[in-house]
Amino acid sequence: MFFRNLTLFRFSATVANDLEKLDEALAEHRLRPVGPLEMSTRGFVSPLGRNEEALTHVVKASTLVMVGSEDKLLPSSVVNDELHNRVQKIAEEEGRKVNGRERKRIKDDVLNELLPRAFVRSSRLAVYADRKHGWLVIDSSSRKSAENGVTQIREALGSFPAVPLAPEESPRALMTDWLATGNLPGGLTLGDEVELRDPATATGAIARCRRQDLESEEVREHLRNGKQVFLLGLTFDDRMTFVLGEDLVVRKLKFLDVVLDEMGDSPHDSPAAEMDARFALLTLELERLLGKLDEWFKLPRPD
Repeated sequence: MFFRNLTLFRFSATVANDLEKLDEALAEHRLRPVGPLEMSTRGFVSPLGRNEEALTHVVKASTLVMVGSEDKLLPSSVVNDELHNRVQKIAEEEGRKVNGRERKRIKDDVLNELLPRAFVRSSRLAVYADRKHGWLVIDSSSRKSAENGVTQIREALGSFPAVPLAPEESPRALMTDWLATGNLPGGLTLGDEVELRDPATATGAIARCRRQDLESEEVREHLRNGKQVFLLGLTFDDRMTFVLGEDLVVRKLKFLDVVLDEMGDSPHDSPAAEMDARFALLTLELERLLGKLDEWFKLPRPD
């Protein structure tokens, strides 16, 4: 179990104390199957697997939870086509137009008939809270999905004032300087991916490079023309690679072989033991990375 993307929030030391009762709070918010006439349900599932009961997994000061969802797959085009057919049939058989109120009733009938037969899509969102340092880490690059994860925890606890990052140093300006000068913080090296944009207008020119030498003349020409870095591929301490956005979302996170080798190939006695090993390694590596992000961009923890 390794996260592939990191959307980050921060919370205070006081809020960290509230997380001590998270396991108890989640018990009343388990994911239940979506009902015949429901579009979706949200709740918590065990991070250890389908047949496990525990809704949290704790290693030292980090607590892992898994937000589950079930969503009915019922495209609006299917509903609208069936609605159109029924309205057309009334017009042909009864020789009259269907008014707005009747049209709404017919649409409700269509939904009530189609929903129980719709396919259900299940999804899982991994989230962990580092209580010691005040990080909430969500395995998603989507701000909407991340906010939904925070909302689920907030509903379970009654209150959970985790806030988005508020960098005091401009990520765009700092990453542009790294690329332009080659002066990166210790332990950080350029990867092979970058997205450069003209910041003057919302529809300004965009240059995307993948599998590219970022110190090439082609990239430098874009910088000389005033483009700035919006996404930058980086390698940290030769242990992980990722793409960092100007929104400070970490995308395409990948641990290198030196990290994976530390896991070893020995079998574990139980799902919990295997999760312990993987989660401990994940949080240890990310603790160092998040500490550096805090150092580079100055990401204050709420009081």
